[in-house]
Amino acid sequence: MQLLTIAIPKLEEMQQDGEDGRKKIAEYTRYVTVALALIESIAMAMGFGGQGLLKEYNALSVIIAVVTMTAGSALLMWIGERITENGVGNGISIVLLFNIISSFPSDASTLYTRFMSGKSVAVAAVAAIIIIAVIVAIVVFVIILQDGERRIPVQYSKKMQGRKMVGGQATNIPLKVNTAGVIPVIFASSIMSFPVVISQFMGSRINYDSIGGHILAALSSSNWFKPERPAYTIGLVVYIALIIVFAYFYTSITFNPLEVANNMKSGGFIPGIRPGKPTSDYLNSILNYIVFIGACGLTIVCIIPIMVSGLFSVSRLSFGGTSLIIIVSVVLETLKAIESQMLVRYYKGFLND
Repeated sequence: MQLLTIAIPKLEEMQQDGEDGRKKIAEYTRYVTVALALIESIAMAMGFGGQGLLKEYNALSVIIAVVTMTAGSALLMWIGERITENGVGNGISIVLLFNIISSFPSDASTLYTRFMSGKSVAVAAVAAIIIIAVIVAIVVFVIILQDGERRIPVQYSKKMQGRKMVGGQATNIPLKVNTAGVIPVIFASSIMSFPVVISQFMGSRINYDSIGGHILAALSSSNWFKPERPAYTIGLVVYIALIIVFAYFYTSITFNPLEVANNMKSGGFIPGIRPGKPTSDYLNSILNYIVFIGACGLTIVCIIPIMVSGLFSVSRLSFGGTSLIIIVSVVLETLKAIESQMLVRYYKGFLND
């Protein structure tokens, strides 16, 4: 819906209409959510039936499975909206956070079984220390990546209003290093997995002896960094390229340097840069630089769990890659929301006193 808001002029007008327009967009988002849940649940129910996971693979069983999964999605959406209205932060993000955190015990069990079970006390202790150190390092790196920003100084000239000079304040334009968030990774993963999913949906298995099978195997991240099939890691190059491309694409549709430069013409300017097109070109050059840094950071965070999974034959962990970025983003967003609420409460108490 964020992309459609930019692509469809009518939705863009709704977004600019204030609270009423945002309510209409939220209503359309609910309809789209239910429609997507319905389509995906149909595909999943048919897949379950094809794999023999349904007790009786008939129309009634498929309908029950579709209705159940679609209703569950609608219920989660309703819970998220209630959290947003009556709680702190984005409710859907918090629901997603709880879902990821619920997998931590099984992830800890997987790591223990793979690296510590059956080992001596010294080896198990060293393995535990290394695992904890790597996880902490990745978390710190993601926090720096999510909070990192380049602040462009902006100076507003003083104006004569009556007998007084007003204005002249200094501010800045914060440009986040990871402007697109986790969206580039989601887009890249979806495109990479799309041919594999279509192949599996049509009932064909990957034939490693054919050219098409080799291509599909290279597109699947589960085959990367495998010591027995190192050639398939070439798909990682395509994955990295897609992340960088979508990082630039999403940033280009969410941040418009020309619009920012035009808004600054009413007395604002960047020191040393002329207003108008030079300001737009300056912002665009800086944005291209920091977006590339953010895309490289996203790539590093996503590659580490894939590398561990391939080299050590460990099942994919929930606190790696996109999941960890989502966890850090939601926690930081919630903490900022709590801080703003506490600040408002403090001011209210000060005024009452």
